[in-house]
Amino acid sequence: MTDQTTFRQALLDPSRATPDGLEGPAKAPANKRYDVYRNNVTHSLIAALQTAFPLVRKILGSTSFDALAPLYVRAHPPTSPIMMLYGVDFPEFLKNQPQLSKLGYLPDCARFDLALRSSYHAADAAPFDLAAFQNLPPDEMMAQHLPLAPATRILKSRWPLFDIWRFNMVAGAPKPRPVPQDVMITRAQFDPEPHLLPQGAAGWLGRLAQGDSIEAAHDATVATMPEFDLAATLVVTLSNTAFCNNKVR
Repeated sequence: MTDQTTFRQALLDPSRATPDGLEGPAKAPANKRYDVYRNNVTHSLIAALQTAFPLVRKILGSTSFDALAPLYVRAHPPTSPIMMLYGVDFPEFLKNQPQLSKLGYLPDCARFDLALRSSYHAADAAPFDLAAFQNLPPDEMMAQHLPLAPATRILKSRWPLFDIWRFNMVAGAPKPRPVPQDVMITRAQFDPEPHLLPQGAAGWLGRLAQGDSIEAAHDATVATMPEFDLAATLVVTLSNTAFCNNKVR
């Protein structure tokens, strides 16, 4: 019988010969059965990538994406039976493809696709008590610790990531502006939605995620980005379910 490594390598690479020693019922040669299985596995993994990376596929075009996908499948076989996890290193794979060097923003677009999928599958959480928060005196409000909702994802990018997504996925959207953009993804209902963050907001949210209070996170953010607008950031985050069950204290 063939060893498992040879079986697996040939399974993802049709250029390899069918492994020796494969047998079907009554010890009949199983070459044809293996070829059918190999074809099904490869096509299933490619289909998983097509579903997982809609923005990348839209930018590249379906023909180019579908030609690139088998290269990734062969180099990165699944490490988990949970297909929602497949493709986590696709951004790095894209970064290392010489033919894509002029599309420097593409790895961040793949990270965007991954964040949308991760947000979709994230756990539910009790909603943030906005009314109680808004009724706090200013000093108590600034002392609050705001837990990020499980579905909230933050993406920092040196590219106009939000504009690139909007231009490719929203009909009639304007062309991307030549500015870096950070994106927040939240899931108010069933489907995740991206939101453009004010400058510095991604860093502020990162500090909150580490356990800082609103005030401490603000002070740390302003120290490196004096133009940070806390009021604008609170509008974006509070109106788009970025946080979960806070307890006023």
